Amino acid sequence: MASTLKRRRIIVLVHKSLIPPDDVSKLTPEEVAPYKTEFDVREGLRALDHEVLMIGLSDELAPLRTAIEEFKPHVVFNLLEEFGGEAIFDAHVVGYLELQHTPYTGCNPRGLLLARDKALSKKVLAYHRIRVPRFRVFPRYRKISRPKQLEFPLIVKSLIEEGSYGIAQASVVNNDKAFEERVSFIHEKILTDAVVEQYIPGRELYVSVLGNHRLQVLPTWEIFLDKLPDDAPKIATRKVKWDLEYQEKYKVRIGRAKGLSEEMERRIARTSRRICRRLGTDGCVRIDFRLDEEDKLYFLEANPNPDIAEEEEFASAAKAAGIDYLALLQKIVNLGIRRAERG
Repeated sequence: MASTLKRRRIIVLVHKSLIPPDDVSKLTPEEVAPYKTEFDVREGLRALDHEVLMIGLSDELAPLRTAIEEFKPHVVFNLLEEFGGEAIFDAHVVGYLELQHTPYTGCNPRGLLLARDKALSKKVLAYHRIRVPRFRVFPRYRKISRPKQLEFPLIVKSLIEEGSYGIAQASVVNNDKAFEERVSFIHEKILTDAVVEQYIPGRELYVSVLGNHRLQVLPTWEIFLDKLPDDAPKIATRKVKWDLEYQEKYKVRIGRAKGLSEEMERRIARTSRRICRRLGTDGCVRIDFRLDEEDKLYFLEANPNPDIAEEEEFASAAKAAGIDYLALLQKIVNLGIRRAERG
């Protein structure tokens, strides 16, 4: 495959602490986990015979500016998820790339800003008649008081953090005391505003979408949590997503969603495309849904620039659609270059 492709100069943009060593063969899975995506992308692009330069940022743009001037990349492969310790600042780094007229992969800054805010994205989609859970934002430094129309059970999350940061079994609350304690936890420990949503019992579905203008919806994936304790809410907590021992203990797995009718598959694909267009996301995005027992589909959140490690759900869904990992990386590169060419 590599011999038939045009060789590109590619900057892989990551957080400074997530630049992987050249050889991870002697490391344990736990040691590799923090930078598995960064390693997979770097090695995949090298396997495609691209010239790869990995740049790590923390709170200063100078290394990126210097690399653009000296390396003159055809495209920046963006894996950055925060800047200066702030999750929402990743959009500003992408905005900087646009000001530099440097092509980049993944989502544009406007889509990043809309999708990152779990309340704002729901407001936009509810306006366009896409079903969302009832919700309310509870800003920091304000009195915590639950409105009567927000009925239990509820789930409490950070307004802007990703990767289930701040989500635990205690996030699902059934009374005012637990509700106030969990909102305070988000304010004081996660240091963000909180969004409180109607808890939707049911299946959690992940839908990966690839493309800029023409959107390809990949097969629907699902997280299977049926081995959790009977009294535990079936939600994707931080432990569920990132704790390997916890995943093994409770047989947590993510795979192709089973038992969906053809009509439901079409509805999921149609709704996912509508969400991407209404939020203005492009490149690659993962849409999270809950599907209740009455087959009502609820939008939970959009994840622009999702995890694209080789064994994660986006790449796995692509593989199920006949796109192997190297082909996926090349498609993402091509989408970034084409977007810049189209202006």
